[in-house]
Amino acid sequence: MKIGIILVLASAGIADPVSITGRASIVDGDTIEIQGRRVRLNGVDAPEIRQLCKDEKGKSYRCGKIAADALDGFLASSRPTTCRILGNDRYRRLVGSCYRADGAEVAAWMVRHGHALDWPQYSQGAYAAEEAAAKKNRAGVWRGTFAPPWQWRKASRR
Repeated sequence: MKIGIILVLASAGIADPVSITGRASIVDGDTIEIQGRRVRLNGVDAPEIRQLCKDEKGKSYRCGKIAADALDGFLASSRPTTCRILGNDRYRRLVGSCYRADGAEVAAWMVRHGHALDWPQYSQGAYAAEEAAAKKNRAGVWRGTFAPPWQWRKASRR
């Protein structure tokens, strides 16, 4: 499996097939771009840019935009970003575990602050503790009601 990943990454033109480092630009709350390559954060799912959530008073707000803005602010405070590449997703984006220059793990921070959810289908529960803390603290989307992003995408396709 590891050899297949390395071959795919080598053919994608990445000099070091294990990681990619640089200034990250934000695509959405769980996808960044480094050196012209899109990298999907492994094991988490953030609300989509167009997705609306409801706050504690039932008022709609753009939770997907807020997630993307939070990711932007978090990454901007400690550059560069390094992603350890794990493979590709079905959209041919790289999938990786990403870290700021200070060593903070990006996906864990996003989940802990309620801007992304642990996606057990892909994480095997790696971020379950961060999600439990976000729920307990009513952080981010947990302060109101929302559809998990994977359900929201499925419903919006209909």
